[in-house]
Amino acid sequence: MTSLITLRQTSTHAALRLSPALMCKATSLRRSTFVSYRNFSVFSSFRDSGSATLTGNEGAPIPTIPQDEKLKDQTLQSSGSGKEKTSLMKPDKHNYFTEAAWPHPIYTVEQMKAIDIAHREARTFSDKVALAAIRVLRRSFDIATGYSHPKPGQEGMSEFRMTGERWLTRFVFLESIAGVPGMVGGMVRHLHSLRALRRDRAWIETLLEEAYNERMHLLTFLKLSNPRWFMRFMLLGGQGVFFNLFFACYLISPRTCHRFVGYLEEEAIVTYTRCLQDIHAGRLPEWQKLEVPDIAKQYWKMGDNCTMEDLILYIRADEAKHREVNHTFGNLDQKIDRNPFALKIDNGRPQPTKGLQTIKSTGWERDEISA
Repeated sequence: MTSLITLRQTSTHAALRLSPALMCKATSLRRSTFVSYRNFSVFSSFRDSGSATLTGNEGAPIPTIPQDEKLKDQTLQSSGSGKEKTSLMKPDKHNYFTEAAWPHPIYTVEQMKAIDIAHREARTFSDKVALAAIRVLRRSFDIATGYSHPKPGQEGMSEFRMTGERWLTRFVFLESIAGVPGMVGGMVRHLHSLRALRRDRAWIETLLEEAYNERMHLLTFLKLSNPRWFMRFMLLGGQGVFFNLFFACYLISPRTCHRFVGYLEEEAIVTYTRCLQDIHAGRLPEWQKLEVPDIAKQYWKMGDNCTMEDLILYIRADEAKHREVNHTFGNLDQKIDRNPFALKIDNGRPQPTKGLQTIKSTGWERDEISA
């Protein structure tokens, strides 16, 4: 039986990565196949080069796409049926990098070490609601990650001891949750901008950048830790519940949600500060020679000799920035105020920046950034 593949000509040429074994099983064709449709042709000699070259009416060749040697066809035996099925085996290690969608601002060592633990007092009813919610979440989070926060002077006691593995587990859980609010807020405001047919005063970009930054934290820690099935199950359930709750709350009171995130970032800074204290005290000897992942070196523009202490300093500084941004957003009128971290004015007073030059731990008040 002869099989025929027809490739339709479209206005845009898409280069498709093909698996020869998969195509042979699906079509019963040989590995060397020539298909002609009008003036558009495809010739593939998988046996020789493992690549496909496309040419169109213009006569200019479309770039060849080589087959990735790491993506080999894996034949699996299905249980009890005796039938074979084909899938692509993922590579064990990715050797590629992409440029950051939002380039990270430059932090100095002095700026990062100056980050401190701070708390904004709850002044309004919505502030108190946000603070109560974060305390419930913090307690649940501590139970899930086996963490107990010591009082001053108790850090070295055995019941409060944290190993490197336990710290990484806590970080993975924290960052998987922390990456949700920015995406939800940016999504809601994006859709509102589309419906209202007007600009958003630059809130969307900062919120999405926050989500992107938190995800970079998570990807970095995943290079150092491999969560087990129970942790992955908790992350699945936690994200499903948290995303929907936060989405509903953001539709009702975005100001309360930003205050909630500000308090969440306060707790994150407490966590990373205690981790730095453990590093300084020598309680994490396994981290002394632990190499910082390349993805972190590229994103934060870190040197080749950077350490885990440097990595935690950068991440804590990011959380401090998110604390400032969300406490500031919680002080603003959600409908008419500009995003002061993106739309800048000169009112003769210091103004917020994307970096740490003029950071305010408890956020900027509305009258401080008014024109």
